[in-house]
Amino acid sequence: MSVLSIPYFHDEALAVEKLESLVWPNGPVCPKCGEKNRIGRLNGTSTKIGTRKCYACRKKFTVTVGTVFEDSHIPVHQWLQVVHLMCASKKGISSHQLMRIMEVQYKTAWFMTHRIREAMKEGSWQAIGPLGGEGYTIEADETYVGGKAANRAFGPIPPKQAVMALVERGGRVRSFHVPNVTANNLAPIIARHTHEDSQFMTDESNVYTHPGRWFVSHQTVNHSEKEYVRGDAFTNTIEGYFSILKRGIYGVYQHVSEAHLGRYLAEFDFRYSYRVKTGYNDMARMDRALAGIVGKRLTYRLPSGARSAASSLQARA
Repeated sequence: MSVLSIPYFHDEALAVEKLESLVWPNGPVCPKCGEKNRIGRLNGTSTKIGTRKCYACRKKFTVTVGTVFEDSHIPVHQWLQVVHLMCASKKGISSHQLMRIMEVQYKTAWFMTHRIREAMKEGSWQAIGPLGGEGYTIEADETYVGGKAANRAFGPIPPKQAVMALVERGGRVRSFHVPNVTANNLAPIIARHTHEDSQFMTDESNVYTHPGRWFVSHQTVNHSEKEYVRGDAFTNTIEGYFSILKRGIYGVYQHVSEAHLGRYLAEFDFRYSYRVKTGYNDMARMDRALAGIVGKRLTYRLPSGARSAASSLQARA
């Protein structure tokens, strides 16, 4: 049986029930007043599926209130289909492709994909904590995305956009759109998002010279001299992530504007951080994305033994 044959992908009542189990694991909560007990389900024939009423504040609501699905006329079961397709497609799926699959207008598909990318974003760096820690290795590198001048028949040459990323070997990745690659731009990012008990691996770029002193060790490989691996010193992990990112942007999306680049980076970061190697299959990854639809009300815990990123940044200043 196909994964997309699962009943909640086609039955609205089951889709709402699936979403409620993720958003309200301990039972419904009124988004207006926070009431948990005096809540009833409305089952009228003309009532929208999943509508509930809070008898404390007298407001009606559904599970989509306060999420990225709010104010949408798209049925929940169709939202779930698109979330699954985006989570299961390693290099992404274009809005035009979803338009054809879902038989909706392009602006509807575009609207859905961007809202889902918002759900895939991590919380603030203070809340989610740093990458790495004792016994972990972090790789840092930068790349550029954008078209080549040789591929343009006419018109001005659009500038390439700089992307810097940090990857935890065997774990998560975080990438950032930066105005340009300088030590002043990259050092604060490294300070906020990494744990100083990690080992730090980069190429020979001098933008990492000063931040490298914050870590247990800092090793580099000299790409200009054709050196790519020296024992445990390499940046092949982050190069592999960049290859997925670029194949997705150039092969699937073809063009990403600077205004929305951050959202696309969040999408690729999410799929990479919750890949099979970290214990997530397609369905578990979909559930993780759906958990993020409640915006930033999720509670994140810092890794055990790790200082808060705020304290780490203050210590390095």
